[in-house]
Amino acid sequence: MRPAVVGGCALVLALGGTVPLAAQAGAEPCSHERPSGSGFGSGGSADLLPGEPKDRLPDLGSGPTRAVAWLTGPHSDNRTDARFSVSGTDLAIMWDNGAAEPDRRILMAFGDTFGDCSAPGEEWRHNVLMRSGDTNLTDGIDVPDPVPGDIHAGSPVHAHAPDFSRELVGALGIEGIEKTVIPTAGISVDGVQYINFMSVRAWGDHGEWWTNASMIGTSADNGETWHVDPATARLNVPLDIPGVQQLSSGNANFQQHAYVRHGGYLYDYGTPQGRFGAAFLSRVPEQQILDLAAYEYWTADGWIPGDVDRAVPIVPGAVGELSVHFTGDRFVMLYGNDATGAIELRTSPSPEGPWSGPRPLVTRDEAGGLYAPFIHPWSTGHDLYFTASRWSDYNVMLLRTTVP
Repeated sequence: MRPAVVGGCALVLALGGTVPLAAQAGAEPCSHERPSGSGFGSGGSADLLPGEPKDRLPDLGSGPTRAVAWLTGPHSDNRTDARFSVSGTDLAIMWDNGAAEPDRRILMAFGDTFGDCSAPGEEWRHNVLMRSGDTNLTDGIDVPDPVPGDIHAGSPVHAHAPDFSRELVGALGIEGIEKTVIPTAGISVDGVQYINFMSVRAWGDHGEWWTNASMIGTSADNGETWHVDPATARLNVPLDIPGVQQLSSGNANFQQHAYVRHGGYLYDYGTPQGRFGAAFLSRVPEQQILDLAAYEYWTADGWIPGDVDRAVPIVPGAVGELSVHFTGDRFVMLYGNDATGAIELRTSPSPEGPWSGPRPLVTRDEAGGLYAPFIHPWSTGHDLYFTASRWSDYNVMLLRTTVP
């Protein structure tokens, strides 16, 4: 019997408040009724292409983008259903853990996750983590077996459930208060792992959801255990929280994040809740990532310290889940555009831009409901590997494209 899934540290409790109820419509992979629509990803369509069997990798034709392999699910070589009790999940936010060999790993943070749909609670977890040292991505990403207590093995697990990836950060699980807590970005600085989580209070239709806040969690043991720091809260609800000063309305533009390190700074790209906002940019000296007062914001006048309300868009909406990578000579940005129905790529010579026009990599006509493209940090040269989730399967695949 699997252990019951119990929340470990609800963000809304850390913030000390509740918010009004909203309509429910979210990720329901266990054959529940799903919202209709034409958008990418959760809260959008679950449609496959006509005549396409479920679980088949999409055939993307003769263009530069290819589907390589499933990363998660029962049809993946990793067989995460049997080895991790992960039958369905999404996101796979990736970053280098910063360790020296032989302990260097890619850490991958996933969102809402389920195991056995016939089990009580469907073995639901709000988030899980996997690790991989695979350097040959041409045939996928290999994830080693989980080992209890081994912080370099495939996933954090308990000794009494060695094939059950355990939750990193808990949530109340109450629609309209805190439905779930989802990772949006990850990075390593000086051996400490950082994840930015968003506390989702309710799901909507067609790529819409409502957040309480985003907040940073830290891990000093390679992602094995996590502590969420309430002082890093960027609130998105009208709450008066003693001791929390970040109540600026501009924090609404930093509910979801993408991290990249460059020149001694951590560049923090932000988007509002849902998938239809623009992208904004802040930066902070790497060692001060937890100090919101140390952040600078990109504005019409350049970098302005401490004033999130003056941040201006660097890329117009609709920007869905976002990732940014430095290839050595340029910055590459990937995101899902629910307005055009495509995963789009932009490039820039600097973190703030100017960013090129969007180049579609995958469209819904080619691949169905793909969303959340996250770049593999070991991508080199013109070869860009990235993960994407498909709503109909509610699992994650690895893709490859060529940066022009």
